[in-house]
Amino acid sequence: MLFSMFFGAGNLILPPLLGLQAGSEAVSAMAGFLAAGIGLPVLGIVAVAVCGGVRELAGRVSPLFASVFIALMYLTIGPFLAIPRTSSTAFEMLKPLLPAADAAGATMMAVVFSVAFFGVAFALALRPGLLSRVLGRFSAPALILLIVLVVGASVLGGAGEPAAPHAPYAESAVSHGFLTGYQTMDLLAALCFGIVVAANVRELGVSDPKRVAGSISSAGVIAGALMMAIYCGLGFVGASMGAAMPDATNGAAILTASASAHFGAAGTVIVAAIFLLACLNVCTGLISCCSEYFSEAVPRVPLAAWAALFAVFSCAVSLLGLDAILAFSAPLLGALYPPAIVLVIMGLLHRQCDRLPRMWPWAVLVTAAFSVIVGLRDAFAPGLWLPLDALPFAAMGLGWVLPAVAGAVVGAVLSRVPAPSPRSR
Repeated sequence: MLFSMFFGAGNLILPPLLGLQAGSEAVSAMAGFLAAGIGLPVLGIVAVAVCGGVRELAGRVSPLFASVFIALMYLTIGPFLAIPRTSSTAFEMLKPLLPAADAAGATMMAVVFSVAFFGVAFALALRPGLLSRVLGRFSAPALILLIVLVVGASVLGGAGEPAAPHAPYAESAVSHGFLTGYQTMDLLAALCFGIVVAANVRELGVSDPKRVAGSISSAGVIAGALMMAIYCGLGFVGASMGAAMPDATNGAAILTASASAHFGAAGTVIVAAIFLLACLNVCTGLISCCSEYFSEAVPRVPLAAWAALFAVFSCAVSLLGLDAILAFSAPLLGALYPPAIVLVIMGLLHRQCDRLPRMWPWAVLVTAAFSVIVGLRDAFAPGLWLPLDALPFAAMGLGWVLPAVAGAVVGAVLSRVPAPSPRSR
């Protein structure tokens, strides 16, 4: 279930495009991608499990930060970006199989598809027990089988030689692969999915908090292993298509071309089925976890009402089109990911960090301030130079690392300074 909730359209599109563009540097680039796209989400699942929940984790910074940051995470992986993207991407992949139509007819087909898509996702999201049975026992195995068909055909059909790497993979394959992993949004999803996984574990009769945490961590490791195998396979497909499609800019087109080369017209159907299953799985999981969170945060509004609100809003946003949805994704993810990474690292070391309580606000808030400033620049003035660009690793998109370390050091020192006594005041 956790694998199918993670594995959406972005997870399908990014690895083959990375493999093709990285070419002979595909192994190095994939290593960076796996670190961000699998390593961080798995660590995020474990951090949430050992800390008792994402609110308990973020609350160590401050209650206000926890409320704002968690809401932004859920809205980002929910109705603002990820949920509408699932429907738009699935429809784009189904277009070649639909009858030709004029602009009005195409719009009507998009509306009908989006309404049906979100109707099914809404129905599944309201029943967590059904979620694990449908996603875990049917959708995920079917999705894996279809991907194995495409990757296996590429491997057995004779792989082409990888091309020379495109920029920026030619100079910094590992770091650019790491930043590409941000676009999966899986770290943010990992911090949010814990609530849904915990609900399913408890429905299976597990009530002891330690056993619940252990089950969630095990699920994260298993899901990560499945994703790693598939990412590497999809990356191989992309690298093998370097000579045939040297100028490709879309991972979906690479997968379609590879499947069509080995299966003919049936290849288009196979790829469309892969995307439809993956997108529906993720959409269902996101509606479920977002509804769970906001129904707990605002208990006056029932879970079903939140799910309906997110489904209807996302349905409307999806009709704006995939390009409009993706236009603001990179700056938003660039602002949220660095503080999320710092939270996960400190969550894994929470016993040590809790002994130095001021480390939490200093490390996380300094990182958040840096990433928000850079994110605003990237969104509204991408060519503007900032003094922050002179920091180490800034050229690789990792300029937040030094501020995070400096904030942690300041927080640790301040935690060791004894509070002044009433007399000295």
